[in-house]
Parts: sequence; structure tokens; C-alpha cells
Amino acid sequence: MPERAKSSGRVIRCLEGYKAYIPDPLPPKLVWTPELTRALSDADRLVGKLAGEGTRLPNPHLLIRPFIRREAVLSSRIEGTRSSLGELLASEAGAAVERSPDDLREVGNYVVALEYGIRRLKSIPLSLRLTRELHGKLMKGVRGDYATPGQFRRSQNWIGPPGCTLMNAAYVPPPPSELMSCLGEWEKFLHDRSLPPLVQAGMIHSQFEAIHPFLDGNGRVGRLLITLFLIERKILPSPLLYLSAFFEATRRDYYDRLQGVTARGEWIEWLQYFLNGVARQSEDALSRAERINKLVEEWEKAVAEVSSKIPMHLIEILASNPYLTLKKAARQLKIAFTTVQRAVERLEKLGIVTEVSGAERNRVYCAKKILQILEEPARLTPDAMD
Repeated sequence: MPERAKSSGRVIRCLEGYKAYIPDPLPPKLVWTPELTRALSDADRLVGKLAGEGTRLPNPHLLIRPFIRREAVLSSRIEGTRSSLGELLASEAGAAVERSPDDLREVGNYVVALEYGIRRLKSIPLSLRLTRELHGKLMKGVRGDYATPGQFRRSQNWIGPPGCTLMNAAYVPPPPSELMSCLGEWEKFLHDRSLPPLVQAGMIHSQFEAIHPFLDGNGRVGRLLITLFLIERKILPSPLLYLSAFFEATRRDYYDRLQGVTARGEWIEWLQYFLNGVARQSEDALSRAERINKLVEEWEKAVAEVSSKIPMHLIEILASNPYLTLKKAARQLKIAFTTVQRAVERLEKLGIVTEVSGAERNRVYCAKKILQILEEPARLTPDAMD
């Protein structure tokens, strides 16, 4: 008989001698403790506030771009990638950066996968098919052929410290023979409508990580799915909420809570942690968005009297990426290099941008006040003003 793992799954011994975990189908039986109810109420209220006020911000479409890139950097950092947000934004603006091209490609792929997923939701639902497509975009051209982009694994994987084996791994997900059965149940739960969506999102993420269906990239795909689920369910009108900042800042708790579900069936503890992350990141995202918009408004007023519209257009570009190179800006605005140069010099005199490359040619400029807001550490405690 297989061993039971307290109400969340079963542990089986495979033919090769190792033990693997098979999660029970979702949803589990939940005891609605006062703490869990309060956590859900707090998360619901704050994500609702973000959704409502986010749509009323003057330039939500401009803010989505740097927020997506911030999520990409932090989700990839959990998996060991070292690129910073500044490096990614500078590279996209056309600047040369010292970071490894492989690291930048991995983070860039996350951006591509998330933007692809948002577009794809208009034609197909969140599903195993879309999950495979996301993985294909995420792993394209990185880590050799090992990651088998877009394909569920056909061999056993495991989680543990470097050098560990299947026999002494910290966690062994379902064997290939059980994988599609587990994924079929998981996909069915994606369409369940019996639970509050934020609770369901937490369960979907935990179960996906327990199944670990890919040879590589499971953490990042699992975090992508949270954002896409909230958009599909219309909890958020656009991707302003990202949990990777919270998970990265509380990394030990993140892994401990996930392991608590598989090892001891601790769904309530995981969901309280997850919902707290939703609440804190909703506050955090709204605060960043409002402060960036305030800066943009101030800068637009400062150039409003200028006869040329180019400085105003450059401020719009800076709202979506605080780094600027003259060549790329000239291409984006379809104007002469010297015209852009004059406009950027005006912004520099106003203190809106600073030249950061120190080069005579191919100069790089940065709106440091926006970058500072984007790079601030995640807020892990409730906003005192709320």
C-alpha cells in the first residue's frame, strides 16, 4: 500500500527504488479559520483597490511595461539568474551592458512569455496547451536542449541540494507514468468556479510546483500562471500585480510553505502566506504606479510651454523605460538624431534625465527617479496609511 502524506497526496515507491509524491486532486478540504478568512478579506480588498484605481491612473498602459520587466527579473532571480532590472532596461533601450547575454536572454524570455500569454488568453483559456506554449517561449534558446522547450518531461526530475540523487532528494515529484493524470486533474481545476479566485490561484500555483511537469523552468512558469489566472478571471484588468517580488524577498518562507503542503498537507499555512503576498504586493504596486505617474505629470508640466512636442514624447518613453539612447529614441519617434539630441539636452537641464554612460559617443541617459521607484525592495508589511 502507498504511504499517505497527511491529506494532500500519496508517496509511492517506484520500480527503480526511489519514492515519489503524487498530489491529491484539487481542491483539498479547507477549514476556514478566522486567520484565513481575514487574510482573504484583506487580499480581496486590496487587489480590488488596485484593479479599480489602476484603471483610473492616467497612463496604465505605460506602466505595465516596466512592471512586467520587474517581475521578469525577480522571478528569474529566484532561480539564480543575476540580471538586475537596470541592466535589462538599459539593454532594451539600446545600451551595452556587462551582464552575461545568457542571463539577459533568460529574463527577456520571461517578458516574451508573459506578454504572449496575455495576448493568447483572448483566443484560448488557461490550459495545458497554453502552459506548454508559455514554457516554449520561456526556455527558447537557453540552457541548451536540456530544458526541452514546450514539452512535458518524459523522465524523472527531483529537487534538492547540488549533488543529491533521486534516493536522497528533498522532493521527488510524480514519475512520468503518473504525470499526465496529475496534469489532467490540475487542468480540470483551472476551470473550477467553487472557490474564491485568490484562494484558487494559490492552490493552482502550489499544485503546479508539486507536479513539476517540466525538466526546467517550473518555478517561472508557475509564477507566470498566477498573473494570467488573475487576468483571465478579470480580477485584474491588466498585469499590474506580481508576486515574484514577495516570493523573492521571503524566499525561505516560500519554499517552506510549498513543502509544508506536500509533506504535511498544510494548505491553510500556504494560503495565508500567499494571500498576504497578494495584499502586500497590491499595496506596493499601487504605490509605485501612483508615484511614477506623479513624476510624469510634473515633468509634462515642466515641458508644456516648449513649442516642440518631442520632449513630451520622450517623457512618455521614459515612463515605459527610464533608460534612453539617442539612436533608439530617434528610431522610435521617426525623427532626426540631432532633433532628439536637442530635446534630451533640454530634459537634462530640467533634471529629468542624467547621462550615465560617461561616453562621448552612444551616450545613455536615465530618469533615475523612476528607476529608483522600480528598484525599491518589496514592501512586506501593511501600508501604514491604508
